[in-house]
Amino acid sequence: MQVMANGVAVGAVLFLMASGLALLIGAMGVLNLAHGAVYMVGAYLGWWIAIDQGLPFPLAIVGAAGGAALLGLVLERLYRQISGLPDEQILLSFGLVFVLSNLVQWVWGPVAKAPFRISWLDGAVDIGSVAIPTVRFVIALVGFAVAIVLWLVQERTRAGAIVRAGMDNPNMVRALGIDLDRVVVGVFVLGSAVAGIAGATGGLVLGASSSQSIDVLLLALVVVVVGGVGSVAGTLGAAMLMNVRAAAIAPAVLSRR
Repeated sequence: MQVMANGVAVGAVLFLMASGLALLIGAMGVLNLAHGAVYMVGAYLGWWIAIDQGLPFPLAIVGAAGGAALLGLVLERLYRQISGLPDEQILLSFGLVFVLSNLVQWVWGPVAKAPFRISWLDGAVDIGSVAIPTVRFVIALVGFAVAIVLWLVQERTRAGAIVRAGMDNPNMVRALGIDLDRVVVGVFVLGSAVAGIAGATGGLVLGASSSQSIDVLLLALVVVVVGGVGSVAGTLGAAMLMNVRAAAIAPAVLSRR
């Protein structure tokens, strides 16, 4: 049960990371390999707001999401210039990873940040003879809450219907007079904001490091492949199926919680 709790917590972070990536690939057809760097920026922003500035952790989540959304808006402008050119997109992605990694080192230093210590998340919930740390429940709740919101947006709103239609036949959507480009920008910003939330919540157990963008990206790509491009439910299921493997990323950190 302890291993499952570890896996669900980190699996929720993986879902947050992979869901934005799955939406971007499905809506834009862009393999944004810099998505892991957006997660990394969110982790550093969350650490800076919650630990360095001493503000409440919910504000850290909001700030990380907002900063990542602005970064996503910039990235969307860059990717739009090379739309339909996969080789150039991959090269741009890796270039952005190096640029953003060096940028966070310049701003926050080269030393990795330890997992966030939030006083009101100390303690544990007893389930039978097993004590589950409160912080893992919070991470799981954030992940499932975002999953519900994304699913409702995708399945129950007009914007979600446009995104799903644009995945299948973008030319037909444009022929109906719908500004698909504006919707795509919204999806890119939303996906980046979710990655920022993943970084802030993931910082509770994984900390923040300039090298973690590639690590989380590789796992997120596996989740997207297993769960399906553009599928929120599939991405959540795949992330949970990988939960035991995900928990192995930071066994020492999780064992101290």
